Amino acid sequence: MKKNVIYLFMLAALVFSCEEDFLDPVRDSSVLLDAEIAENVPFNPGLIEASLDGIGVFMIDDRTITGTRHHDFGQKGIDIFMDIVCGDAALSGSAFGWYNDVANMITTTDFTTEENEFIWSYYYRVINTANTVIVTSGGENPSTTDETTLRINAQAKAYRAYSYFYLAQLFQPAYDPNQEILPFNTVDEVNPAKIPASVIYDQILSDLNFALNNLGSYVRPSITQIDQSVINGLLAYTHAAMGNWADARTHAEAVITSGYPLATAGALAFPGAGSGFNDVAAPNWIWGFDLTAEIGQQLINWWGQMDFFTYSYAWAGDTKSIDNLLYSQIPADDIRSTQFGTGAAQLQPINKFFDPGRTAGGQFVITTDYIFMRVEEFYLLSAEASARLGDEASAKNRLTDLLEIRFSGGTAAATSYLDDFTGPGLIDEIYFQTRVEMWGEGKSYFALKRNQATMTRGTNHVFRPNESFVHDSDEISFQIPEIEIINNPNISSQNN
Repeated sequence: MKKNVIYLFMLAALVFSCEEDFLDPVRDSSVLLDAEIAENVPFNPGLIEASLDGIGVFMIDDRTITGTRHHDFGQKGIDIFMDIVCGDAALSGSAFGWYNDVANMITTTDFTTEENEFIWSYYYRVINTANTVIVTSGGENPSTTDETTLRINAQAKAYRAYSYFYLAQLFQPAYDPNQEILPFNTVDEVNPAKIPASVIYDQILSDLNFALNNLGSYVRPSITQIDQSVINGLLAYTHAAMGNWADARTHAEAVITSGYPLATAGALAFPGAGSGFNDVAAPNWIWGFDLTAEIGQQLINWWGQMDFFTYSYAWAGDTKSIDNLLYSQIPADDIRSTQFGTGAAQLQPINKFFDPGRTAGGQFVITTDYIFMRVEEFYLLSAEASARLGDEASAKNRLTDLLEIRFSGGTAAATSYLDDFTGPGLIDEIYFQTRVEMWGEGKSYFALKRNQATMTRGTNHVFRPNESFVHDSDEISFQIPEIEIINNPNISSQNN
């Protein structure tokens, strides 16, 4: 296991370190370019599978884009940006300043800030490597019937779709199929100019549907790999972002009925049995990454930025807390109100995300795991879709399934208040429950945009407390970075 993990990290470094941006990769003779990987596959067939696995490693590796910055650690680093920008996570203390520009809404209004480059380069590098895997596993329309080849091709397309979905959500203020938003890069087409959102979303759906159709018999070796449940989850989010509510519900329900149980009441908050949101073995987790001591991550890590019990920034003064206005709306008999601390760890998630040792600043080598997707979010997404379709009974049933576990007593009586909600009020309640349930997991940003909401910050933000921001304002979406505008003559600062 140790040798496999080290090999994958070495491969990820080789594959991803050579690209400055997706349009103008810089040549470095010390590393393999994607084209070189493709050329060497006939001599080493295992290289293509390893390249695919390398994407999963890239998702959690640190400093892969900037080389030095301590908020650069893959998908979970971007999750923190999203949680802060949407307002539900407050930068409540800033001893080191890593998130000052994000929290002060400078990043989202100034295309020269480094966070924009980090996000942009991260997702386009995933797209580039996914394209290489697709080329070497049959191309966009593989003619092979070999199950392994089709599975690899399907998983690579799923990674590409995942990347384009996040890019579209982060860089477009609101879903508009006609707005030109991003350059486009597939195996068969490279368009350096921005193209309409409809083309991007069509590609996302095409990739995910291909993956869904070709992963039916696949049993993955670990939660790190993409399977049909992950695909259905991504499809549910994509259709919801587009307003295709019937399809969103279909795919959310496919996740729900695939066998993942809801977390028990004890698992939701310390000191409950199995609590901590820190272990890929949790039965409700769908997609994640098993961080081990052999990987050797320290300090520069999502846990370091979020967990009071890890030796890093959250413990040392760069605190991320639940927005106190949001927290004030959580009922006292809701278990989730106990996920957040008091005193020195005021409203930090010390009982939701924590190292099991629970010693302040105690975890040095990170062994707590990364979560990317869990089943509870699809109960909420199914409820939201049903409510928007006018099927309020189904919406309340799915919401009740979730909330009965969270409210004291665990009975239907605890959720009978839902009977009072209808129409927009029910949708608002589902949005509120989504913000509470998914706090710190990077998903509330999507909900803010889907609900076309206005976010008002509480008083515990270091920057811009008590201010309100509309979902499609400049402050909420990110900017095409300066390096892309300099290197790509098809995009100018005037149409950024």
